[in-house]
Amino acid sequence: MKRAAKWIGVILGALVLLCVAAIILVPMLVDLNKYKPVIEKKVSEATGRPFRLGGEIKLSLFPWAGVNLSDLHLGNPEGFKEKDFASVKSFEVRVKVMPLIRKALEVETFVLNTPRIYLHKDSKGRANWEGFGGKAAEKTKSPPEAEKTPSGLPLAALAVGEFAVKDGYLVMQDDTSGTRNEVSDINVAFKDVSLDKPIGFNISAKMDGKPLSVDGMVGPVGKMPGMGPVAFGITVKAFGELAATLKGKVVDAAVSRRFDLDLEVSPFSPRRLMESLGRKFPLATSDPEVLKKFSIAMHISGDPSRLNIVNGKMELDSSKMDFSASLSEFDRPKASFDMGLDDIDLDRYMPPASEDKKENRQAKAPEGQNKAKSDYSALRKHVIAGTFKAGSIKIKGVKAENILFTLDARDGLFQIKPLRMDLYKGNMALTAQYDVRKDTPAIAAQIKAAGIQARPLLMDMAGKDLIEGTANVTADIRTIGEDPMVIKENLDGAGELLFNDGAIVGIDLAGMLRNLTVSFGLEKESAQKPRTDFSELKIPFKIEKGVASTDGTNITSPLLRVSAVGKADLVKETLDFRVEPMAVATLKGQGDTKERSGLMVPVLIKGTFSSPSFAPDLEGMLKQGLDKGLSDPAKIKEQFKGLLPEKGIGNFPEGTKLKLPLGR
Repeated sequence: MKRAAKWIGVILGALVLLCVAAIILVPMLVDLNKYKPVIEKKVSEATGRPFRLGGEIKLSLFPWAGVNLSDLHLGNPEGFKEKDFASVKSFEVRVKVMPLIRKALEVETFVLNTPRIYLHKDSKGRANWEGFGGKAAEKTKSPPEAEKTPSGLPLAALAVGEFAVKDGYLVMQDDTSGTRNEVSDINVAFKDVSLDKPIGFNISAKMDGKPLSVDGMVGPVGKMPGMGPVAFGITVKAFGELAATLKGKVVDAAVSRRFDLDLEVSPFSPRRLMESLGRKFPLATSDPEVLKKFSIAMHISGDPSRLNIVNGKMELDSSKMDFSASLSEFDRPKASFDMGLDDIDLDRYMPPASEDKKENRQAKAPEGQNKAKSDYSALRKHVIAGTFKAGSIKIKGVKAENILFTLDARDGLFQIKPLRMDLYKGNMALTAQYDVRKDTPAIAAQIKAAGIQARPLLMDMAGKDLIEGTANVTADIRTIGEDPMVIKENLDGAGELLFNDGAIVGIDLAGMLRNLTVSFGLEKESAQKPRTDFSELKIPFKIEKGVASTDGTNITSPLLRVSAVGKADLVKETLDFRVEPMAVATLKGQGDTKERSGLMVPVLIKGTFSSPSFAPDLEGMLKQGLDKGLSDPAKIKEQFKGLLPEKGIGNFPEGTKLKLPLGR
């Protein structure tokens, strides 16, 4: 037995010596470089690209198993200017052999030196990164396997001494847009790489000459990567302007993929960021001083089926917002939000007037062109609920305060219920619906407003000094369509405008009673802007197919009572109204409700919204005279003394008897 054991020991020792000798001698005796053509052929077949291994292959097996390659080149497809898609000056990897026996991987070196990558899209839209593998890749495709629960690494330990990419270079060129970007001085370094300790890393580069860096820590990853919690923290600094931090943890990344993160982007100037890149700022704004400060921070958590955002804070220039949101069931999205804004002037962020008009002209479709019908099926899946609050918002010159609206959307019905705001010393409540449950959108809105100062509102909104007074509004309107013109054409509804203690600016109805020649421009007008004061202006209206009409508008004033009938075509933007003022006999005050006697002096309002015209209805005035039994022009002039031109009535000379077919 002893002799047998001795011989077994001798044999085993000899085998070990032979193995060690082989490990040491093989790299010395075997010339791997004669296999380079085979290696190049296999890589070319696998990638579908020409491959060249220019340098020598160096191999070591003990005590470190390692390989060193140099001057590697992977070519571009035919037709591209650059010969290489990628090249590497040298690549070296060295792994300690003996620890592998106990399932411990110890890597001394993993270094990729001077890699060069060229990503190029030519003028025809063909990209050099497309088509990798070709037919060879298609042959090796296998059906997807069922997802498996990870069983851990076949390693008991992992340790890496040096893991680095040095002096990398990346070019991104797009001939279709004429852009070219270069990322140079790419350096990647990992330190303290192991399974049971946090792994630190650093990535640095220059993008178009501007510095970019990523520093961070991840782990420990554990002996079963993808199972259990893994903490990390990443800080990104870019171009000397931008700094962002993302930290948190991922739990069971291979199974449940839950995450819990904090994101913070420190204050920076978007304008200076683009300037540092040598780029033109992509947005034209009315105020060039905006978009000079932006920051955001939030806590994000979730998994593949949900996303939650809480403690959100955003700052844009001088405006601050707090927000939270959630999203779940991504195939049929369920979303909620809660936002609070202090104040913002949106007009500062709007395009300049010239740009806005240019965009409107470009957006206008040629007449007769059929627009493709929109598909609203995706909107019918959304379920959204949320609230928005704001201290003040200015848009299109109008400033609203204490804004609150609630949005509820489900099955294609989007409802604002309600939108409330304080507006020019008054308040407004709006309830609105946008219904896409059918193929054609339906829109409805109900408006109630009280105590709004009309003059400053119209001045800020349209730059028009048309009316003064306290406005109260009720309206219920509805329409269908998706094109603005179609929406106008289908507009229906009803409501009432009520103005108290104000004036119509630009029209002096009392002056028209006193002297028509002045009021309608037959003599030189007064330098003072005309106006018609009133204690109440009431305008009930109806809208049918885009035409608004009124038959009960009336004005109560110290000097006159006025009624009006007519219509405004919202599609053609034209006016057609007849105003009939009645002069009161005495000036008893605005509170007087007794019926007054006087003469009706009809006024016609025609023209367009932007350029209305006012004229006396002379035919109506003459008809009044005939109604009073007057047929002599002199008697009519006496009755209408001061109201008609001195040299005749219309085209009739002095002394002419009137016989007019006035429809009596």
